[in-house]
Amino acid sequence: MAHKDDVEAKPACLPRACAIQDCLTRNNYNDAKCQTTIKALYECCEVFYERNGDEGTTPCCPKPNLLRLKLQQLREGN
Repeated sequence: MAHKDDVEAKPACLPRACAIQDCLTRNNYNDAKCQTTIKALYECCEVFYERNGDEGTTPCCPKPNLLRLKLQQLREGN
């Protein structure tokens, strides 16, 4: 579950998006090593859209339909 502060950050989920950038930088941009961090952003975005509806916007999150697809893929292990 997303930390309350991350969902309420301005813009929403910014700390999670920054954590991905930090992870990628530390790992020579190998996104396979940052999957936990990426999943954390998606979970924050999921909470954001639950609170604000699909019309909510934040530059840190993918559009709701893409987010749902990505979460489904992660949860199915694809």
